Amino acid sequence: MSSLFDITQFGAVGDGAHNDASAIQAAIDAAHTAGGGKVTVPAGRTYLSGSLVLRSHVELHIERGATLQASGEWEDITERQVVTALSSGTVRDDTDASGIFLAAYNATNIAVTGAGIIDGAGRHYVLEDQGEIYAMPVSRPFTLFFIDCEDVTLTETTYRDGALWTVRLTGCESVRINGIRIRNDMKLPNADGIDLDRCRLVRISDCDIRCPDDAISLKACEEYPDSGPCEDITITNCVLETRSSAVVIGVDATSPIRNVTVSNCVIRASHRGLSVNLGQDSLYENILFTNITIETQIYDDRWWGRGEPIYVSAYPWHEGLGTIRNVRFSHIVARAENGILISGFEPGHIEDIVFDDVTVELAKWGPFDGGFIDNRPYREEPRPISHPTSAIHVHNAEGVEFRNTRVRWAGDSPEYFAHALEVDSSDVTLDRFAGDAAHPGLDAVKHVGNARVVEVARA
Repeated sequence: MSSLFDITQFGAVGDGAHNDASAIQAAIDAAHTAGGGKVTVPAGRTYLSGSLVLRSHVELHIERGATLQASGEWEDITERQVVTALSSGTVRDDTDASGIFLAAYNATNIAVTGAGIIDGAGRHYVLEDQGEIYAMPVSRPFTLFFIDCEDVTLTETTYRDGALWTVRLTGCESVRINGIRIRNDMKLPNADGIDLDRCRLVRISDCDIRCPDDAISLKACEEYPDSGPCEDITITNCVLETRSSAVVIGVDATSPIRNVTVSNCVIRASHRGLSVNLGQDSLYENILFTNITIETQIYDDRWWGRGEPIYVSAYPWHEGLGTIRNVRFSHIVARAENGILISGFEPGHIEDIVFDDVTVELAKWGPFDGGFIDNRPYREEPRPISHPTSAIHVHNAEGVEFRNTRVRWAGDSPEYFAHALEVDSSDVTLDRFAGDAAHPGLDAVKHVGNARVVEVARA
């Protein structure tokens, strides 16, 4: 029996108007029944479809020149899950179900491959263009959402126009994501790139992501508590652009996120660069960021962030707040409209943070106002608060070290640009720290309150 299953042989029309879901699902089911195989989506056509469910030992292959397009009709999206993606990180009694275009449940050895296009149909769900962002309904689909699957491969494909998180994996183990492209409308909220929720043994490499919300996000969402922690993750050789965080640890996490390495990436034109964002009772530990270039700027404040190249934050989103510890930033060059922010709601939640060979250059070039700190998603501060901009600001953190760290100011510094380093109620060690204040008469290093700064060697 052949291991190739062409969807047109099962009745797929490919005219971009007829719903081919039943034909495509029949091909998937036939491959699964045969013990596995490759389901091909042939080049030269657009195949409109409602929800599809991938089965064990099946590869869905979208040929170069083919488009698999999600239906813009909500009734065609028959796979549904009640999740926290659009309910501020917690499931409530009134939380509506979100949809799924490409789904898989408890499947083994599955893949989505090929250089074709998977279209998430986000444009069909826009309610109103509000300038820098769209108003959207709750009823819209994840483009791809796999739950509790093992041996997952996603390679080559371009995912475009996501209506919600584009690629979401929950409780999946042994995952390879390589060489995919994501191209979403930059005004569509919640259209993340890749979301790893409670996943283990994951390798993301050589991906090119341009999306409005978080580009790559690691989570441990509350709706799947039995799926365990999120751990043993590598992210490398990616180019990322977003109106939110390029790489974010959290903020949706009620179980640990640990053993994460992010390396050899380029972050461009983003709102936040590298973000370790604790908002619930969880533990983030053993996280390494290395060999990364970052460019961040300020966008509309309806997007979380305020141009921070590096952001380590612990503020309560709901009840309870855990700990961030053992995080390293090394060999990083950043150009930004705002400074590095390490900030805790109170002492005891952030500890052992090390910067080694980090250069940050501040300049102002965009149209949106600076001079703000953004602690969102903090339940007490729904908007950014006014505060002078230091190149590095440390607040309520213990065991923070800056080794061979440099601060630069470029161009005409606005009045709100301030100190090279501001330390507020924190324990900081400086080892070859170099940088002046933005303006004459200001201290390069500002101590606030009972801050403790120890200098062990000059730059």
